[in-house]
Amino acid sequence: MAKEALLIIDMLRDFVEKGAPLEVPAARVIIPYLQKRIREVRQRGAAIVYICDAHRLDDEEFAKWPSHALQGTRGGEVVEELKPRREDFIVHKRRYSGFLGSGLELLLRELKVEKIYITGILTNICVFFTAAEASMRDYEVVIFADSVAALSENDHQFALDQLRRVLKIKVL
Repeated sequence: MAKEALLIIDMLRDFVEKGAPLEVPAARVIIPYLQKRIREVRQRGAAIVYICDAHRLDDEEFAKWPSHALQGTRGGEVVEELKPRREDFIVHKRRYSGFLGSGLELLLRELKVEKIYITGILTNICVFFTAAEASMRDYEVVIFADSVAALSENDHQFALDQLRRVLKIKVL
């Protein structure tokens, strides 16, 4: 069996909590599904990797988006309902893709991961670009449609359709 990893993307206070700087209301809806996915992969002994925005005060991304998920702040923490355990991995990122400028690829190679399950937010941004890069790096990629969310249902469905049709990623 292929070595597996569950990626949990950006389930951070600055996105999930009510009134957060970049609040994604649908992120709260997917929490029970993420908890289920975490339980399932823990039972199989797969790796769990939290991919988390961790921006500097002067990050160039803030020209496009409000300030969010600053390194070392409460807003940059994973929400309480999904808190990582000591044996889990945390990868910090500063751009949409979990691979760009982070240690994700090295970690996955060290763990000998071949199959990646992707969850979290936003379906059409960070989930999409991380999944696309994983696919182009020849990982087997699976997206759980009930475990990812976007700011709108149209964005969510469009991204899932593109992942499925263009990148041939399995969407369950």
